Amino acid sequence: MFENIIAHINELSPFWIYLILFFFSFIENVFPPSPSDVVVIFGAAVLARLSYIHFVPILIVTGIGSATGFMLMYYLGKLFGEKIIRSGKLNFINVESISKTDKWFNKYGYKLILVNRFLPGMRSVISFFSGMTELLVIRTFIFSLISALVWNGFIIYLGFLLGHNVNLIDYYLSTYSNIVLLITVIVIAGFLTKYFISKFRAKKN
Repeated sequence: MFENIIAHINELSPFWIYLILFFFSFIENVFPPSPSDVVVIFGAAVLARLSYIHFVPILIVTGIGSATGFMLMYYLGKLFGEKIIRSGKLNFINVESISKTDKWFNKYGYKLILVNRFLPGMRSVISFFSGMTELLVIRTFIFSLISALVWNGFIIYLGFLLGHNVNLIDYYLSTYSNIVLLITVIVIAGFLTKYFISKFRAKKN
């Protein structure tokens, strides 16, 4: 899956590698299946071969790319969330659920933004709902940038450490993503079960 991208990165100058790292960091928020983390790790490994001084520039470029992509989804949520979610066209989402989501994001939204980079598969959802619930723009950007810097700092270090062993990198990231996704599904299933049980009991009474 990554071989062609990786082969090209290996042949490029640092300028183009930085540009690719920014692009993949940005696009991952918009198209979650994008293999951005693996590309960032391998790009870091290639630049580390030249000099370890590239660590900070890579961190800045990928951090800004991630935060910018997050804010794009934020504004899409702010502009179209009302029409898409609150319009009632999605039959499986009712008014009560939307109201609960608003309260939930108003209470925990900034904390979710802080950890969003550590939640594969949920990043775009968190950014979209952050915009839909109209969390503060500056605060949202700062928190998303902090989250991106911490996560990207970790995976860049991983790239410096593991070098060109892409299969090993991919294995570790895939395992992590699957575990987090499984936990997320279990938590959501727990909330839904609790919600439907309480609704059933209310009808029964």
